[in-house]
Amino acid sequence: MDRADVGALVQSAVDGDAAAWKALVEGLSPLVWSVVRAHRLSEADAHEVYQTVWFRFAQHLGRIREPDKAGAWLASTARNECLKVLRTLRRLTPTADPAVLDRVSEDRTPEESLLDSEEAAAHGERVRRLWQEFEKLGDRCRRLLRVLMASPPPSYQEVSAALGIAVGSIGPTRQRCLRRLRARLDTREVL
Repeated sequence: MDRADVGALVQSAVDGDAAAWKALVEGLSPLVWSVVRAHRLSEADAHEVYQTVWFRFAQHLGRIREPDKAGAWLASTARNECLKVLRTLRRLTPTADPAVLDRVSEDRTPEESLLDSEEAAAHGERVRRLWQEFEKLGDRCRRLLRVLMASPPPSYQEVSAALGIAVGSIGPTRQRCLRRLRARLDTREVL
């Protein structure tokens, strides 16, 4: 979606055109998701940020000075919202209080709780390493894979317009990028 189209759609959406609003959301959602995914938030936090970004966009739609730069506005807002969430998460303080640590769920034994927490920690470590290796991929692969991870997934036509890649090249490029990532992970025995 080029800037002129975005500007025209924003103007139409300001005038109450529901189809223009839908086209904006469909066309720019992959961009918002790529920014959100780059911050590695939990799935719940990522969806919350995504919704907040579109809510803020709707609130400020009539006040955006340069409608053709709505994509940049959304990306910046998504980044800021992600950083807010990350700052909030940093404020959570681990505790050594035995009363908190020894609290047992009614339906879980302490051993089951320990096993669950160890599995969660191991999963978190695998995810962290996966993202480390992902960040070492080339820029083109990172951008393509981030856009393709959007939820809901964009069409190949939308990916082509957003990234300037021919529709017929998207699938093969994605396969090459995923093979590179798998090779990096296999070399480091991450997964």
